[in-house]
Amino acid sequence: MAEVRIHESWKKLLAEEFEEDYFAQIKSFIIQQKNQGKKVYPPGKEIFQAFDRTPFGNVKAVIIGQDPYHGQGQAHGLCFSVRKGVTIPPSLKNIYQEQKIDLGIDQPGHGELNHWADQGVLMLNAILTVNASEPASHRKAGWEQFTDAVIKKVSDEKHGIVFLLWGRFAQEKASLIDPLKHHILKAAHPSPFSAHNGFFGCKHFSKANSLLESEGLGAIDWQIPA
Repeated sequence: MAEVRIHESWKKLLAEEFEEDYFAQIKSFIIQQKNQGKKVYPPGKEIFQAFDRTPFGNVKAVIIGQDPYHGQGQAHGLCFSVRKGVTIPPSLKNIYQEQKIDLGIDQPGHGELNHWADQGVLMLNAILTVNASEPASHRKAGWEQFTDAVIKKVSDEKHGIVFLLWGRFAQEKASLIDPLKHHILKAAHPSPFSAHNGFFGCKHFSKANSLLESEGLGAIDWQIPA
């Protein structure tokens, strides 16, 4: 994990976490997996991509995913996002569909969400690594403790952030967020298994922008460039 890239603002903010025993255990776990011949996603330098593209001072919204995509070439360190040229996953297709319902935005031809991250949307997976073809294989490795600390830091040190919590897993993180300081939007997960149970029609994109504008933080341009 020596080659990871992470913005200096996060390095400073999370310095104590990086020194904790559990973080050393995460590193050991990943090395162990690789020594066993496992392919780990995303590539090492992109594990902290969410923290590199969105400096702490820029954060104004947070989207919480579960763990990275486990297919070849998919994960690049932002939740729900895949690189250009990679087939758009079903959950992201549904996210785009809700954008069309909510904002009239047509689906772009790719699934790379860098445009959101660059505007201050922290695209945070609760678990930051995964083995190829093995979903949730790095659960309990220690990442949840780290990302819980991240959510708590954002809650404690910022004000007026919009948290978009899609699905039960993300909604369980609400206990880490001060509802008197921040805005919490909850909906079903965009997965094809649950999107029709409350994700479609949630209008989280327009709601988030209204809340951000009320806080003086500025709306997000949700339209992904071609």
